[in-house]
Amino acid sequence: MVGRVQFHRFDIQVVGQFERFGQTALTADVVSLALVRELGPSITGLLVAGRNSSGIASELGSMLVTEQVDAMRAMGTDPVRKLVTPRVIATILMLPLLTAMADLFGLIGGYLVSALTLRLGAVTFWTRAIKILEFSDLMQGLTKPIVYGFIIATVGCYQGLTVKGGTQGVGRATTQAVVTASVIILVTNFFLTKLMLYLAGHVF
Repeated sequence: MVGRVQFHRFDIQVVGQFERFGQTALTADVVSLALVRELGPSITGLLVAGRNSSGIASELGSMLVTEQVDAMRAMGTDPVRKLVTPRVIATILMLPLLTAMADLFGLIGGYLVSALTLRLGAVTFWTRAIKILEFSDLMQGLTKPIVYGFIIATVGCYQGLTVKGGTQGVGRATTQAVVTASVIILVTNFFLTKLMLYLAGHVF
């Protein structure tokens, strides 16, 4: 819900600026590119970091405090293979799908704002929104969530398996997981964008 509100606020800002310069038809182009390249992956990654990274940290932290992880080691089970690997794989696989859903809802919101504010037709909006996208844009929009998923899961697992201080430590680990994952995602987004734009100009 928060992500959709942010998308709609972005749409309203874009519509207002293009209306000033008489280029309202470009609204679909900018909304589509911004959502697929940046807003969709980044906002989805931050939202999932707040929900998933904290959940992983609290779950694994509780298992560590209650000595369930030690019991697994005593039984000859590798905690990393049993607890960490499934969570990392699941997050990496699901985040691109969530990003695709966020892009779709963002485009629908962009169309509604454009239709209600600018009287932009559905055919015009969707034709321009789809036509402006290139293969490199789709690759950028779907590669970032894979990296973000790995960051979210690994940070949550690390914070959960390094808990110290009992139940209070679990609370601290949960908070640290969200903050750390969010900051790493924002920093990584800058370098990924630079890399993807370079590859788009030289490879794709």
